[in-house]
Amino acid sequence: MKIFARYIGLVAFVVLVACKQEKETPKVIYEEPKTNNSSRAIDTTSIKIADLPIHMEGTKYLIHPVGDVRVYDDFSKVYGSSKTNTVSYAISNYNRFEITGYFENLKFQHLDSTNVKSLTDEKIQIQTVTYLDRIAANTKRQILVYSVVDKDTNKDNKIDQKDIKSLYISNIDGSNFTKLTEDYLEFIDWNIIEAKNRLYFRCIEDINKNGAFDKNDKVHYHYVNLLDAEWKVETYMPI
Repeated sequence: MKIFARYIGLVAFVVLVACKQEKETPKVIYEEPKTNNSSRAIDTTSIKIADLPIHMEGTKYLIHPVGDVRVYDDFSKVYGSSKTNTVSYAISNYNRFEITGYFENLKFQHLDSTNVKSLTDEKIQIQTVTYLDRIAANTKRQILVYSVVDKDTNKDNKIDQKDIKSLYISNIDGSNFTKLTEDYLEFIDWNIIEAKNRLYFRCIEDINKNGAFDKNDKVHYHYVNLLDAEWKVETYMPI
């Protein structure tokens, strides 16, 4: 009888662990979070740094990625926007015409000036920045496209890669920083059609409001005319 009771207890434990593993944190939580009167602890080991400047070929601007790095007391690890687990102060990676990483802002500086201008004053996480070099070569219009997290959609008091991604665009100097996707729509991907000077992109809407993006949700299709003075998002229906 004791052996049978232990067997039942073991089965219950395995089922409980399996249930916990299957449960995933939703990407969107729609209800308002409960208020918490206790003040949040400040990470005193966090330091703000900028990477060495990046110069996109053919432009007249330096770009400085800016982010935080957390240094622990034993100095065995440095954690920053780059998510590295070795001692490193890099917060981004640069591969010709594209910057990737997890950083919170960009600073722009003209090659002939000492002035530095911020991309935004809002709290965001920038994941990719792409310079449209072919559009620049063909039209002389110099444009950057961004993959950005700009809202704490899962209500965990952090803006990071676990939240919804959005698509932004700006001029090469960071001016006219414009959001193209709607709030609470997850940006999927984008591409450029040079023959029409258009940026096409897709995003997905959580139709059933279950906090996840799956096969039951709706995909939206849009484009922007890159040469327009003001970038206006247009809808098209390929299916």
